[in-house]
Amino acid sequence: MKQSEMLLPTLRENPADADIKSHQLLVRAGFIRQVASGIYSYLPVGQRVLRKVEQIVREEMEKAGSMEMIMPALQPSELWKETGRWNNFGPELMRIHDRHGREFAMGATHEEVVTGLIRDTVNTYKRLPLNVYQIQTKFRDEKRPRFGLLRGREFLMKDAYTFHDSYESLDVAYDRMFTAYQNIFSRLGLNFRAVIADSGAMGGKDTHEFMVLSEVGEDTIAYSDESSYAANIEMAPVVATYEKQNEEPKEKQKVETKDMKTMEQVADYLGHTVEEGIKSLMFKVDEKLVLVLTRGDHEVNDVKLKNLYDASYIDLATEEETRAAMNAGFGSLGPIDVPENVEIVADNAVQALVNASCGANEDGYHYINVTPHVDFEVSQFADLRFIEEGDPSPDGKGTIVFAKGIEVGHVFKLGEFYADKMGAKFLDENGKAKTMVMGCYGIGISRTLASIVEQYHDESGITWPKQIAPYQVHLLSLNVKKEEQKELADSIYHTLVAAGVEVLYDDRKERAGVKFTDSDLVGIPLRITVGKRASEGVVEFKERLTGEQDEIHQEELLNRINAFYK
Repeated sequence: MKQSEMLLPTLRENPADADIKSHQLLVRAGFIRQVASGIYSYLPVGQRVLRKVEQIVREEMEKAGSMEMIMPALQPSELWKETGRWNNFGPELMRIHDRHGREFAMGATHEEVVTGLIRDTVNTYKRLPLNVYQIQTKFRDEKRPRFGLLRGREFLMKDAYTFHDSYESLDVAYDRMFTAYQNIFSRLGLNFRAVIADSGAMGGKDTHEFMVLSEVGEDTIAYSDESSYAANIEMAPVVATYEKQNEEPKEKQKVETKDMKTMEQVADYLGHTVEEGIKSLMFKVDEKLVLVLTRGDHEVNDVKLKNLYDASYIDLATEEETRAAMNAGFGSLGPIDVPENVEIVADNAVQALVNASCGANEDGYHYINVTPHVDFEVSQFADLRFIEEGDPSPDGKGTIVFAKGIEVGHVFKLGEFYADKMGAKFLDENGKAKTMVMGCYGIGISRTLASIVEQYHDESGITWPKQIAPYQVHLLSLNVKKEEQKELADSIYHTLVAAGVEVLYDDRKERAGVKFTDSDLVGIPLRITVGKRASEGVVEFKERLTGEQDEIHQEELLNRINAFYK
């Protein structure tokens, strides 16, 4: 492709709203352009990279036995109401009405649509298992779109779904798809980890996220420094043991702590460490009020709390709700003299405390010398805190270290969650009706594109992995006004194209400096520069990633290119 005929608008400066490298470079290098907040057009070079990512995905999906199809982006509300997600999914679900007032959703995901399809077309175990996928645009009304393609309102996704007659069959498909995902992200050249995760609004229990390691990631990965264990910080269990303090419980006392709200302020005033305090937070768990206790230096893990109650909804209670129930506001809550309609649960670390401090459920007051089982009781102790760096790894090997990650893939064992709600049944070999078992597997195609750039760039621009670069070779003619340069560049271009090499030919009437800058910015793996030695048939051959370069004769080009891409 001749660059003079191509839509490839490069920029010298970073866009004002671009905070991370992938956003800055994809815009500056002419791969994407913003249409509205969180909505982007993919320009020709961006489209070429997307298609190469998709091709790798398609190849691995086919190996895993998945069949490609396409489902509608516009989905009737009736399907979502069958599962209850029309109301439970949240404001991210884009809802519209047609001219007749009928409700539709712009597809954020396709569990309801595909379950309805299989329910209406498959009724016997003889046609199971089934594995289908699509690559399609998804829509989510993000409250605050940011980071370019990493958090948008419209994005490209690969979503796959499997249907089974047993959980054993689901396990086989899950392992196969897990392997396919590992192959995909390895082939894309990404530094990633598969981590234990929470299924969130998707339902199901067993699930893994595939995280690309990056400092701009919005997720924290907890992993062992001595093993392959890795989990989303929300899901990593705490296996630390807590030794009970070796002292006798004292009689509790109420003390004034006026204008002190934080654990640090109270601990400093009372003359003890933060670890010797009890933190109390009020949550609404499916409309039930629950007071959650942790040690003062720990943080409540709301996912663990949600899973403890197998709840559909969980959130912190408001100050008004808290005050109405406890007669005290934030910063003064505690587990003593709690109303009967408020349940108390505590993290395991609380059970080891002796003579601790806690809120007195009276603004401006705290208790000291408070001990569990002596001064208050809880309904149950459980692992309710976030794991921390330095904690023992849950697999018993090493200690926990944190890293930031970008979620690019997610695999779920949905079980019967959707099939049961939507009546997706089949007849087994005995003619008995049973509920189908499902799996769900997603990859953010456009998010993966941005993640690759986060890992593959330098101070000059993008350094695309050769398997997904928009072109294999960037051919530069430094001075198209000089006939010998133009003739040699044209000859090389036609030779390479005839040999099946993907070439972007910069034949523009621009200065050499502009061409070099744009070439580094766009990041094609190989650059061939036709310059002063054109009359000798000699060109400069340069690798973008390493910067290695030398001068070679035009007759050597095909061999060098083939050797690089073998």
